[in-house]
Amino acid sequence: MSLPFDPQRLQFYLTVPTPCPYLPDRMERKIFTQLDPLSGSQLNNYLTHAGFRRSQNVIYRPACETCRACQSLRIRVDEFKPSKSYRRITNRNKDISRIISEALATEEQFRLLKRYLSMRHPDGGMAEMDFIRYEMMVEDGAVNTEIVEYRNHAGTLLACTIIDDLIDGKSMVYSFFDPGIKGRSLGNFMILDHIRRCQTLGLSYLYLGYWVKESPKMRYKEKFKPAEILTQRGWINLESKTSPQFQLEKAALKASFRAKTLR
Repeated sequence: MSLPFDPQRLQFYLTVPTPCPYLPDRMERKIFTQLDPLSGSQLNNYLTHAGFRRSQNVIYRPACETCRACQSLRIRVDEFKPSKSYRRITNRNKDISRIISEALATEEQFRLLKRYLSMRHPDGGMAEMDFIRYEMMVEDGAVNTEIVEYRNHAGTLLACTIIDDLIDGKSMVYSFFDPGIKGRSLGNFMILDHIRRCQTLGLSYLYLGYWVKESPKMRYKEKFKPAEILTQRGWINLESKTSPQFQLEKAALKASFRAKTLR
């Protein structure tokens, strides 16, 4: 059973500044609130569309004092046309089976996650994660969540992604894969597979979390087109962000903000 929530009664909290994981020599802060078991799914929908991101039973967004580089990104799946390279990735992974399960953590998934973190993010905040914390990441979401496994013909687990159901699409909360496998592009393959899932289900969007233009780690997201990012004007085409008209409007907003702070 779920209950409606009152946005006016939400309590938000602000983290202390910590080093930014995406841009060097910058600090990040986040604003967050907890997801209640009875209203978590509705709140997750409401805040995801406002630029928030879920982590376990907490939903957050960046609230940095001097930076607005992090922007939510979603793919318009009904207009997506795979490039030649994406079609090659799909063909290379035709032997992989997708298995959709309820959000239950397993030791097999955790071993794969540890291999992924040790090779891809050895200095990241999740590097020291134990099974209990992984179990919390998968199971303590208080939202409509599933975990999707990808296995080869031998039944070997190659990749996993944690998925939230939203009213207009699906949100890829966290994905990981065997980093020792070369030539499959498993990270991109999982995104392509979920674009197809959304298309089959008649959903409009696949949400990929935050995109940071200056971060090399985020470059892969902008290659899935057409994509939209969340700005002060709402959701806009990613391609239009570089247009002269957008730059003029951005400069006008900055000038307006500076004028207000000087009053």
